[in-house]
Amino acid sequence: MPERGQSPHPHDPAAPPPHGHPGSGGVPARDPGRGRRPRRWGKRFILLASVLLLTASGAGHAVVSQLNKDVRRVDPFRGLDDRPRAGVSDSSNILVVGTDRRDRISAQQRKKYKLGGAACDCTDTLMLVHLSADRKRASVVSLPRDSYTELPAHQDRATGKVLPARPAKLNAAYTAGGPALTVRTVEKMTDVHVDHYLEVDFTSFMSTVDVLGGVPVCTEKPLKDSYSGLNIPKGTTRLNGGQALQYVRARHLDGGSDLGRMKRQQRFLASVISRATDNGVLMNPVRFNQVARTLLRSVRADRGFGSGQMMALGQAMRGFRPSSSEFASVPLSDTDYRAPELGSTVRWDQKKAEELFAALREDRPLSVDKQPAKPSGPAQVEVPPRDIRVEVRNATGKTGLGARIDRELRTGGFATTQAPTNAPKAKDTRTALTYDPRWDRSARSLAAALPGVKMVPAKGQGPRMRVTVGDPDQRVRRVRAPALASAPGGAPVRGDKVGCG
Repeated sequence: MPERGQSPHPHDPAAPPPHGHPGSGGVPARDPGRGRRPRRWGKRFILLASVLLLTASGAGHAVVSQLNKDVRRVDPFRGLDDRPRAGVSDSSNILVVGTDRRDRISAQQRKKYKLGGAACDCTDTLMLVHLSADRKRASVVSLPRDSYTELPAHQDRATGKVLPARPAKLNAAYTAGGPALTVRTVEKMTDVHVDHYLEVDFTSFMSTVDVLGGVPVCTEKPLKDSYSGLNIPKGTTRLNGGQALQYVRARHLDGGSDLGRMKRQQRFLASVISRATDNGVLMNPVRFNQVARTLLRSVRADRGFGSGQMMALGQAMRGFRPSSSEFASVPLSDTDYRAPELGSTVRWDQKKAEELFAALREDRPLSVDKQPAKPSGPAQVEVPPRDIRVEVRNATGKTGLGARIDRELRTGGFATTQAPTNAPKAKDTRTALTYDPRWDRSARSLAAALPGVKMVPAKGQGPRMRVTVGDPDQRVRRVRAPALASAPGGAPVRGDKVGCG
């Protein structure tokens, strides 16, 4: 398992891709967020809300019952009919909605962490969280807020008028019809029955991270962004709430790439889960109560999600760990679909999206480790070879072998030093790949090119991989980087596979 607080390789493509066009907005005329860049930093906070609420048993029934009183209630299922069939018995689907409200952040905090702009009653993030029937897995599927959809006929909550079905962006459902229209629209798009609804206000993001004692992140280079105010050094840094907000919101790093921001957000989320599921928090009633009460100041839930449900789910999920979670985004066919009067939207890849949601309905894992016996063609790897630095050493005594391995790796796209060296002859006739565990994804990608290689972790080595050739017949296999065309939506990834790079 990767160490907590790891940061991504700067070009690691394995994180989910951007959820929408960075400049797109919501519903025309009425959407308070139209024209502003979407703030998806709240996605991290949303899963923290889910994890804390669903592991409440560590604090005992009395504490959970008291916390239940702190949750504000909403009726998201009012008037819903013609709904999808319920999923597998004892599994549960929770629609988690993040709204962008920052009105309770102080003026001092706004200035210090550059949190300008007015708060709005609008949807920033939507996610389906599926809890397996055996409570051993949580699958989180992000629904891009700019997804092109058709809102069902509804009564507009601003004007009271009954409006016919119309094309819109997914986030327009909340603005136009609140939680009920949001649930109805999501169920129509996914054919997944929503059992519970959680609505999270992002204003408590900073204070919750602070109550957790901060969240560690690591980076192989300093990160500085004058727009968000982010300024953290190379290495591992424990971020407080304000710094964490800057880290996940920064939009001007990575060449302005949405993909780069999503990578940082995924690593941060993995670190948050590690902190939130630490026994020191969840199994200590005092600490749990402190964290949960801070969080629940910003949560609304359906009336059916009460203390009884919290206790039952919590007792079943006491062993929840990063390896119990998996993350995916809806696969997209077009990331810049120009819909009339809507501007830029994103369109789902209907076939791949249906496969994804069928897995939720059937209570199947999204991420499956496949081990094909006879790979056909180059193996696809997680990190592009061009982003993996490699030093080759020859420990076989066979003249020219180091130069051949270096040359073949470089021909395969890896960034070799082009200066292989000799090493003392090894007793082990296997080739060894020495790597820093923080760059485990890069190491796995390089290992795919070296059949039979032995993985040797070495903390503190840094991003450069060291290949010590011990097998005089060592081969180099061609590998291929993830195809850019498949980037929208990304492949599902398990929580414990979210490494540093």
